Amino acid sequence: MKKSRLRALSVAAVAAVLTTGAARVDPATPKLLINQDFPDPAVLQSANGYYAYATRGGSARIPYAVASSADGPWKVQGDALARNPAWAKPDGAFWAPDVGRMNNGQYRVYFSAQLPGDNRMCIGTATSSLPTGPFNPVDSAPLVCPPEDGGDIDPQSFVDSDGKHYLLYKSNAGPTTIWLQEVTNDGGTLVGGRIPLLRADRPEERGDVEAPSLVKIGSGYVLFYSADSFDNVDYHTGYATSASLKGPYTKASQPLLTTGGLGSQVNGPGGADVTAQRIFFHGWLSPDHHNGRGLYSLPVRFEGGKPVAG
Repeated sequence: MKKSRLRALSVAAVAAVLTTGAARVDPATPKLLINQDFPDPAVLQSANGYYAYATRGGSARIPYAVASSADGPWKVQGDALARNPAWAKPDGAFWAPDVGRMNNGQYRVYFSAQLPGDNRMCIGTATSSLPTGPFNPVDSAPLVCPPEDGGDIDPQSFVDSDGKHYLLYKSNAGPTTIWLQEVTNDGGTLVGGRIPLLRADRPEERGDVEAPSLVKIGSGYVLFYSADSFDNVDYHTGYATSASLKGPYTKASQPLLTTGGLGSQVNGPGGADVTAQRIFFHGWLSPDHHNGRGLYSLPVRFEGGKPVAG
């Protein structure tokens, strides 16, 4: 899952310091970890090191990278997915994977892939005994693919303090929505109905919220998300808080990571994942968006249940 491990971590992030709901610019300098195209990062921490997974690049459906520490050095490897799932379009898109360790010791990856008929993105899953794969996909059907959603992307897993497992994801039909769905403890089967957590309802979001990353802080929850279009300089990372896993979630008054808030050190910071006392995110490697999106990180902490740049 997009980290199927307990996320009761003392983490978060941003290049903005939050006071009474407002943000002021802080001179935090993001660290560039992977200086090549590695978008929509998901980072898994294990006893043996760190693993990062990204949206399809070249021939690798799920590119992955490894490092002995969160700060690197990171080395990009090959394809973590053993083969194309039978339900997916051959040589189609694979987006925003998330990997975590299940209760049975297996690793499970969630990913978005295209259907061969109408090119809709749906969420599939695959398992492996190792975090590096190869992950063997479930061939019968995607795990999440309601026709009314117009496609589903950006899966992220979450394990609550009571041990229950959940999947978060985005539906594409506008205004876009981030959903919470309980799954079995092996991560492979949906349990009950889904719950909407956030919708794109602010002008600056331009009808699009995506890339959920949920953490539990004390007795509350912080849901990080991206907004606006990924290829826009105004693409940014926000967050919302709730006293309950199932909401309601209240969005912060100001974005957490923005191009301007980071002093233009990163262009379009988004696709964030929070783990290991850091926020990992992608940003365009050049202003013209021609060199792909690299992997960046910032140290983070929580104060009063809200994220602050460390």
